[in-house]
Amino acid sequence: MITGINGVYIILAVILFFFIIVISASVRVVQEYERGVIFRLGRLIHAKGPGFFLLIPFVDRMIKVDLRTVTLDVPPQDVITRDNVTVKVDAVLYFRVVDPDAAVTKVVNYMSATSLISQTTLRNVLGQSELDELLAQREKLNLVLQKIIDEETGPWGIKVSAVEIKQVELPESMRRSMAAQAEAERDRRAKVIHAEGELQASEKLTEAGKIMSSQPITLQLRYLQTLTEIASEKTNTIIFPIPIDLLAAFMKKLGGADKDAI
Repeated sequence: MITGINGVYIILAVILFFFIIVISASVRVVQEYERGVIFRLGRLIHAKGPGFFLLIPFVDRMIKVDLRTVTLDVPPQDVITRDNVTVKVDAVLYFRVVDPDAAVTKVVNYMSATSLISQTTLRNVLGQSELDELLAQREKLNLVLQKIIDEETGPWGIKVSAVEIKQVELPESMRRSMAAQAEAERDRRAKVIHAEGELQASEKLTEAGKIMSSQPITLQLRYLQTLTEIASEKTNTIIFPIPIDLLAAFMKKLGGADKDAI
């Protein structure tokens, strides 16, 4: 009797253990930012989630796919620009999965595939651009890269939201040449600004001369202002400039007196 009861308990324990294994293999929980792509006997069913659901043990298989935006660093690439300058460029790619079924069934590893297509596209696009365009028009090149990579990865259920060129590393000789060019450009601008200042000053002096020639009183006022400025200096010797027109009348008087004496 005891042996029979023990046998029943053992059978129930085995059944309970098997039931727990089946339940644990069937229960699946998918987070809000995930989707579960289910295959039933190898056939794609559909993506489920988020939440709690059950699978048929030993029949269904599920692959979780993360729907959050992925930040992918594109390794530095050696690029030869259209004007034959070798540069090393790296970038960062932002993308996310919008079709979990396609991301699982259309490509073996969508992360690796997206990384490789980004590297080849980066070399191809930048290789068709000149160095000046690469340095000055990054926003334009970023949009071109984003459009091409998005079109290539679209069939895989991938949406590329942005591509950013992070750094452009130039050869040492090219950096020295660009520094010399920038210095020459600054010197040119300084000379142009100085010449424009001289031109404006000469124009103002010409206008002032015309005013003084037409209005002699302005010359006298300028003379008095100069005397005021000289008097403010703490010097031992002060030279008073006398306008020539004041001496002209005095010289005429002296000349007339000499003639009368003769």
